[in-house]
Order: sequence, then C-alpha cells, then structure tokens
Amino acid sequence: MPVSEKAPLAGVRVADFTWVWAGPSATLQLAHLGAEVIKIESVDRVDTTRRLPPYADNIVGPNRAGYFNQYSQGKKSVVLNLKNEKGLEVARDIVRIADVVADNFAAEVMDRLGLGYEDLKKIRPDIIAISMAGYGQTGPRRNYIAYGPVQVPMIGLAALSGYPGRGPSEVGLSYGDPNAGMHAAFAVLAALWHRRRTGEGQFIDLSQWEAAIGLVAEGLLDWVFNKNQPDRMGNRDLAEAPQGVFRCLGDDRWVAIACWSDAHWEALARAMGREDLVGRADLRTREGRKAHELELEQAVADWTAARTPEDVVTTLQAAGVPAYIPLSNRGVAEDPQLNARGAFTEFDHPEVGRRRHVGAPWVFSKSDVRARGRAPLLGEHTAELLTSVLGYDASRIRELDEAGAFGPPGWLSRQREGD
Repeated sequence: MPVSEKAPLAGVRVADFTWVWAGPSATLQLAHLGAEVIKIESVDRVDTTRRLPPYADNIVGPNRAGYFNQYSQGKKSVVLNLKNEKGLEVARDIVRIADVVADNFAAEVMDRLGLGYEDLKKIRPDIIAISMAGYGQTGPRRNYIAYGPVQVPMIGLAALSGYPGRGPSEVGLSYGDPNAGMHAAFAVLAALWHRRRTGEGQFIDLSQWEAAIGLVAEGLLDWVFNKNQPDRMGNRDLAEAPQGVFRCLGDDRWVAIACWSDAHWEALARAMGREDLVGRADLRTREGRKAHELELEQAVADWTAARTPEDVVTTLQAAGVPAYIPLSNRGVAEDPQLNARGAFTEFDHPEVGRRRHVGAPWVFSKSDVRARGRAPLLGEHTAELLTSVLGYDASRIRELDEAGAFGPPGWLSRQREGD
C-alpha cells in the first residue's frame, strides 16, 4: 500500500484502537487521505465487524466479513493483549511513533488501560488523541452503553419516522456511526493543522450523540422555535408537497420524487400534462400545495402508475425535477453513474478473492486520495510492525510472545509456523 507524497496525509501515522463502525469509519477516511493506520486488534475479543454477516460466499470467518473488509481498507492489523502489561508496553511504543491515537470506547476505558490522554502526553507531548464515546467524556450519561440502533431514537429521528397514528419507527440503519466517523476525521484534520501551526497536540472529545443531532435539524428546530413536535408523516415532507415514493408500471417498481420549489412544482405539473394544475392560484405557493397534498399525491400517483420508473426519471430530470429510482443493492452496485466515477474499488484478498468495495467519496484534481488496498487479515502486520517500525529484535519479540503480549502465550510464533 505505497503512499505517494501527493497524498494529503502522507507521513501521518494513526494508532487505531477503534472497533465496530463509528471509529473504523473515521480512520478509513484518514487512510483514504494517505495516513498509515495501524489497527490494534485482539485475538480474544475480535472486532465485532469481523463476526458479522455478510460473509464472502457465506463462509464464516474473521477475515471474510464484508463489514470489516469495507471499513478497514488500507489499514494494517496488529494484535495486542491490552490486559497484559507486555502488550501495553508495545501499545505505548506504537503511541511513541504515532501522530494520532483514536478510540471509540466508552468514557474512561482508555484511562483504565493507562492510555488516557494524560498518559499519552507523557509518551509523546504533541500527540493528538480523539475519543469517540457515544455520549462524550463528561455529563451524567458518559458511561451509558452506545449502540447505533439506540442512538437513532435518542436523536429524535425515530420519533419523526413512520406513519401517522403509529408509534416511532426504526429507520433500519445506524446513521450515527458513519456520521460520527466523518465528524471525527474532520476534527483530526483540524487538530493536525493546529499542530502544524503551533506544535501543540490536543485531546478531542467527540460525542457520537451530539454529532448526530444535526441529522434531524427540521424536527429539532420546530421544537426549539415553536415548542411543536412534528407528526410522523411517512414519505411526506414537513413543508413541501407533493413529495414521496410513487408506484410505477411493473412489479414492485417505484420512483422517488421531491418537489421543493415553485419551479419544481410547475415543471412537474407540465411534465404530467396537467396545465390545469399549473394555472391554479391555490397551488402557486408551498402552503397552498401542502393544503392540497392528498389531491396532488393522487395526481402524481395516477401519472407514474402508467409509466416505468426509468421513463419517469428521464422525463422529470429533463424537466428539472428531482427524481430517481429507489435502488436495490444490486441497482447501486450496477449503477452506471457510480461506476463511471469509480465509486467502487477492487482488491485481491487472500481468503475471499477479488471483491468490490465502496472507495473514497472524493475525486481530487491534484492530491492522491483513494482506497489504499484491501483490509488486513487479523494480525497480518504484527511481525512487520515489531521489526521494521519498532525495531524489536528476535529475542525481544520471542519474550513478548511467550509473555502473552499478543494473545495466548506463543500466539505469534504459531501464526508464523502457519504461514
């Protein structure tokens, strides 16, 4: 995984203690930008994402999990036993040669390991440390357990999701995790820039909960401004109409249409051949259209029902109206726009073969920004790091291995024999 000098973070090294989704999504962005990310793992408590389906070819294995292989692209894997003093010695040596230390454990976990920010500063005074605890490092709920499906209700999104007359609805995706990851990567970049200007490292306390609140801006602002809790409205919008997902010609075929301005509405009505609607004074404002929402939804539904979603999208996009087909997973993977832009990357993997993954979401005109390579096998780079980066000799490595620094005593030597 060579990194050119054109990569924005070339020369930056990250000691990555994160796991599951939020933390790894943050360090993935840093890897895309050229940082050397050393993922510190455990053989006794394997990362949750190594133990979650889908698995390649439905064969279970810690190196075959799609979840892990997506969010650990371009990283190096080192196994350490952080419950063992010798393992902690190695961890501290990694910190010594790192620029950034990242974790997404609950508050105080790193402190209990002797790897809290005050400990890290003694090892490297200009270290940048970011902790992505679910609720932050302070406050009465700092020790609460964080998990994506719980955070969605906590930010108010579940209360807004679903249909009128029914209870809050799970949205089917842990939005808070990747959202926190992108916020964390952004914060690390700011801290690196600060250190470049001042020479100072710092601690970043990121609350996944707080990072996600902005995802429900309209609902939260309606309460802040008006003390009003918006009703659940299915696929409708709080202020605009018509908006929704409409059935099209064919078996289970649909199209999503968003009408967000007077111009959108006029273009939509004309595209449907409904000049009678264009001329109505009571539909010229968003308030008027919202008041006639049922009527307008029926008009759109009648029009889309006689057409394929492809026809609807082509017609409306040409007219300047936002519309697209709700894609299946296959549809996303095969979408010509995404593939034309190189949204997916392919790497050869020693256990699962050649597979596609989502790559970097940016295209830079000058900088080298991309997915750097496949995800690592569990502990794949342990020996390389110990010798080439930390400079340990064979006797030191053997001593650490026998003392259980990497897992059960002798784990590393057994792995080498297996190679």
